[in-house]
Amino acid sequence: MMFTTCLIGSFLAAVSGVKVKISELHDNYVIMVSCVILVGLFSIQHHGTHRVAFLFAPVVATWLLCISSIGIYNIFHWNPKVYRALSPIYMAKFIKTTGIEGWLSLGGVVLSITGVETMFSNLGHFSALTIKIAFTCLVYPCLILAYMGEAAFLSRHHEDIQRSFYKAIPEAVFWPVFIVATFAAILRSQAVISATFSIISQCHALNCFPSVKIIHTSTRIYGQIYIPEVNWILMCFCLAITFGLRDTNMIGHAYGLAVTTVMFVTTCLMTLVILIVWKQGIIKALTCLLLFGSIELLYISACICKVPEGGWISLVLCFIFMCIMYTWNYGTMMKHQFDVENKVSMNRMLSMGPSLGMVRVPGVGLMYSNLASGFPAMFGHFVTNLPAFHEVLVFVCVKSVQVPHVSETERLLISRVNSKELGMFHCIVRYGYKDIQQEKYNFENKLISSIVQFVESEEESIEEPTHELSANDENSNVEDHGVSLSQNTFDKSCCEENLLPSSRALLVMMNGDNHPEKCFYEDESLQIMKAKEFGVTYILGHSLAKAKNSSSILKKFAIDVVFGFLSKNCRESDAVLDVPHTSLLEVGMTYYV
Repeated sequence: MMFTTCLIGSFLAAVSGVKVKISELHDNYVIMVSCVILVGLFSIQHHGTHRVAFLFAPVVATWLLCISSIGIYNIFHWNPKVYRALSPIYMAKFIKTTGIEGWLSLGGVVLSITGVETMFSNLGHFSALTIKIAFTCLVYPCLILAYMGEAAFLSRHHEDIQRSFYKAIPEAVFWPVFIVATFAAILRSQAVISATFSIISQCHALNCFPSVKIIHTSTRIYGQIYIPEVNWILMCFCLAITFGLRDTNMIGHAYGLAVTTVMFVTTCLMTLVILIVWKQGIIKALTCLLLFGSIELLYISACICKVPEGGWISLVLCFIFMCIMYTWNYGTMMKHQFDVENKVSMNRMLSMGPSLGMVRVPGVGLMYSNLASGFPAMFGHFVTNLPAFHEVLVFVCVKSVQVPHVSETERLLISRVNSKELGMFHCIVRYGYKDIQQEKYNFENKLISSIVQFVESEEESIEEPTHELSANDENSNVEDHGVSLSQNTFDKSCCEENLLPSSRALLVMMNGDNHPEKCFYEDESLQIMKAKEFGVTYILGHSLAKAKNSSSILKKFAIDVVFGFLSKNCRESDAVLDVPHTSLLEVGMTYYV
């Protein structure tokens, strides 16, 4: 909501400046021009931000220098003593003199700091240090000079309170500044749209937003993404609010309430970070909360009074998005809890095998589930109806961890399921909440290679104690001539069939076999590679969540209606995981949560 109102307010404030020179221009034309620019801006998003990013720095720098230069001119021309307003004493006198009216005016004063926070929403594109330096050394001084110049102009022209910014611009430079202001509004809106894509992507990674299509728009710069569904929905929201309100004051009230609320929530979350992450103690945490929270609550209290005058838009939209995000997160957690409670045990799988006549077919099967260990309920449902699965079966679990990025070397975590004869593995694919869950390389080759490396690492871990044991046996044979090598060989051959694969491999190496390809681990690696040659099948669940009959009406509405609607209209798992349709096998199942 904050981004939507910021985007609309930027356009309307920039375009409406033309009415200062063309007073007879109707408001409908201003709205129409703003909507045309909005549609054009959203229409070029699929080309990527790098198409307009090269203009961002020069245009915004030019804009900041323009408003600071005009501010300096107005200070010296209209009221050189306006610099005294930097003292907080005048703020206290203003509140004391005006009383309730001065307190209510804070709802409009807060708009002087809104818009600047969009710089920090672009942390996916720039580093934190870069933004701090730019804000401290350039943005903040320029804004202070601009506001001081506007205040100096208003001190001599009280009647020009409406559109005072454009009226304070000298006549000679009005049109150049107007053009720069329009371009700056477009580029500022581009930054807001890019930040929206980044936030939606991170919410999806944290299971707080339905699956959407995420497209990388740059091969060189990480984090520049495009989400088509979010792009067009955001455009529709902007057009609806622009056509519906047609008033920058109402949009400003909605924007002010959204921004101040976000600031206060950020302060509360920062307090938790100080306590839990930084472990700095409760005194420092409370100091931060009281210092910043008290100021923000003062502004929020003033903005709440503007709810009937446009602030209700922020509350309504925030409530809608909060319900969507909470319902999606709740439904996803309930499905995961169902999988955990109904996962199939190994004993049950082994007992089901003879009764079902279960067989193994050539190839590699990749079964995706939400469980990091054990057999998902979908697998039991699958083998019950189709008692056959692949020679090599890998249970793949895609997880988002609570870190921004996961390196490629730590992406895959391989483990074995029970004994080695089963040919089953678990693979946890880990992503950070800023990572894009769509691999650009061949995932099949990467996964099979990791499994083979895991098998070979098991071999290496057994080779070391085996060599030591072989050396000890050789020494004992030299010292004790009473031990017969033929008897040793006979014992090995008699017991070999009843030993585990690890024991068989141990005996092969003890026997001094010079052909390592005969080792079980070597055979298993070759079997995995041969199985891949038969093809890789992706087994995905096509699940439907249903609330239990004993559930409350609210839960039934949330799961059956809202979550069901979102599940049917969001992207399917095969599209999110970039699974080839020719290798896809879906297993239908109903979850009762």
